[in-house]
Amino acid sequence: MSFDVGRKFWIAATAIIVVVTLFVVGRNSLHAVKIKRQINALNREKAHYQAKIGQDSTLLEQLQYDDYLEQYAREKYHMQRRDEHVYIIRE
Repeated sequence: MSFDVGRKFWIAATAIIVVVTLFVVGRNSLHAVKIKRQINALNREKAHYQAKIGQDSTLLEQLQYDDYLEQYAREKYHMQRRDEHVYIIRE
């Protein structure tokens, strides 16, 4: 009878260890998937902002020239000289 109790104990202990191990591994796997999704989202955001920085750098270089600066101010902010009349036609 003592042999039977020992065997049941080891079977129960092994089952508990297997269940706990599966729980921990599953939890860690879900956490890893969540982190990979966050990394992918951050990489997409990084690419977006790098493209935006490129556009802004190009615009900054172009705005150093007075002719383009005047054109940009007229188109973007509807600016005009004192003696001009500007009519805005929107499509």
